[in-house]
Amino acid sequence: MSDGRSVRLHCFAHSEGGLSLFDGWAASAGGGVEVLPVALPGPRRRSSEPRVTTQQALLADVLPLFADPPPGPYVLYGHGLGAMVAFTVTRALHEAGLPGPALLAVGACPPPRTPSQLPDARAATDAELLHVLGGEGAVPPRSDEGIWLRAMLPVLRADLELAQALEEAARRPLSAGPLTTAVLVIASQENPLAPPTIADGWRQCTQGPTRLRTVPGRHFFAAGRELPALLGRACRVTRRLAGQRVPAG
Repeated sequence: MSDGRSVRLHCFAHSEGGLSLFDGWAASAGGGVEVLPVALPGPRRRSSEPRVTTQQALLADVLPLFADPPPGPYVLYGHGLGAMVAFTVTRALHEAGLPGPALLAVGACPPPRTPSQLPDARAATDAELLHVLGGEGAVPPRSDEGIWLRAMLPVLRADLELAQALEEAARRPLSAGPLTTAVLVIASQENPLAPPTIADGWRQCTQGPTRLRTVPGRHFFAAGRELPALLGRACRVTRRLAGQRVPAG
């Protein structure tokens, strides 16, 4: 692009209340990138609105943000559950025949066809969820972490319900044909839930090019500087490639 316009990097967090994960990203991403965290409905950021737990409710809330984007390419990044949100939005734009992101980046998230290691949030009891979320009973219920898990259980349950709904929807084929969006998979060797081998599954989700990059850290590696710096470079490459395309006409 020759007009110097920044590439918009829309970011989806691992939970409704996790937008602080992107604090400081603007500096680490570098020049030519506008970091735009996307807030979902819920008590933490949009307190008067109920949490979204279905694909339909999610798209009704988020899709209008991308239905008529400003000129120029943009990138979606999602971390954990946020990766499934970003993937769902990308598929919905494709299905609607609307311009989608030039690049979809997914971090710390297995592809939707991978069997979930978590219980069915819609059927599990509080005790069953706490047992799994606390590390198969590794967290004592009266410890600080156990107390925190109990206090956060409504949020965690809603996040799990949304994740399951999005995974189920993502397994259904698109009537508009396969996705062709380029995908950047970001993983960590230290994250057993989403190691670098997840890239193989994500390659099956698009006919576009798929690349894998690894970063240090465990599940919440987005808190470090390496990830925003990597995404900043990816955004600048995306802008350069967009500028090289020959306009139609």
